Amino acid sequence: MKITEVVCQIIRIPNVQAKTASSQDSVLVRVRTDTGLEGVGEADSSPEVVKSIIDAPFSHNIACGLRQILVGEDPLEQERLWQKMYRRTMYFGRKGAGITAMAAVDMALWDLKGKAFGQPIHKLLGGKHHSRIRGYASILFGRDGKETADIARKWVAAGYTAVKFGWEPMGTSEAVDIDLVRGAREGLGPKNTLLIDAGCVYDARTALRRAEAFKEFSPEWFEEPLREDDVDGYRWLRDRSPIPIAAGEGECGRESFRELIDKRALDVYQVDLSRCGFTDAAYIRARVEEIGARLCNHCYTSPLTVAASLHWLSTCRDAFVFEDCVEDSPLRHELTHEKVQSVDGWIDVPDRPGLGVTLDEAFVKRYLIAESR
Repeated sequence: MKITEVVCQIIRIPNVQAKTASSQDSVLVRVRTDTGLEGVGEADSSPEVVKSIIDAPFSHNIACGLRQILVGEDPLEQERLWQKMYRRTMYFGRKGAGITAMAAVDMALWDLKGKAFGQPIHKLLGGKHHSRIRGYASILFGRDGKETADIARKWVAAGYTAVKFGWEPMGTSEAVDIDLVRGAREGLGPKNTLLIDAGCVYDARTALRRAEAFKEFSPEWFEEPLREDDVDGYRWLRDRSPIPIAAGEGECGRESFRELIDKRALDVYQVDLSRCGFTDAAYIRARVEEIGARLCNHCYTSPLTVAASLHWLSTCRDAFVFEDCVEDSPLRHELTHEKVQSVDGWIDVPDRPGLGVTLDEAFVKRYLIAESR
């Protein structure tokens, strides 16, 4: 079997809003072979940047576009291809956008491999520990505590026993921050799980003061209180915070996670399959389990990444919750024929070959804005 085409498609819903929600556009990568099999992946990144990395012509041996690296290769050799892509993109890759483009390709290669062998990806990764996982509704904060409480009640009524609120307007002031968290807890009630995502807005000492103030509302974790590159700050905060510290969603591949893991800087390591791919996510899983920390997925895009995240997280021994984006976006709910969402607070791990989901080609055609092959 040989790769014959690497197709890159950008889809975008109309009326993109100025908010921190990556469920508004996506870049799809479709790896096609001479046998007719196709694997599909996506990246949570700037779609046009990922497309340029895939489309780029040969410059020299370590500055080459991904399509030229892949065509003619055996798609079943995904570990070797990951290393080849990493090596041949060293001058513009290694971390960040280059890895996100590789992650989309890698997701497509694992999808294709699962289809080739008639197996779900979790089985190819070594087997699942969980057939279903408790989902948490992942949503943005309301404008204030009252609106946040109303949002919490909505998702509890929908069957979720855990809800995460994130980003704006957190970080405006101490009073605003406490009002938001108090409203979230009031809306959830005393027994349901509250998760707080600050969105990288504090320095370490301010984050510690907020953690101490939030403690009375019993959040399960305090996510990304610091900027993502402040590894020493995370280590300092994790050693002092009364609330577990979670982060990692913005990290791209094993090299980005390495220092966080080596310094044991987090309680919960959040891995996004659309930024890391299965190949590096499997490595990260092993490292995090080795130090006795917890793992969770990050996912705020489409059913492709939701399915990928389920396959990977199901292989994590101590998986305890699953991020389930509940944004009201067509991209989140209509890109695939299968609906991949929690029911009564639990989400099932797909068991069909590959990712276990199929693109709705009519949806892709309706929202397609760019394509290359």
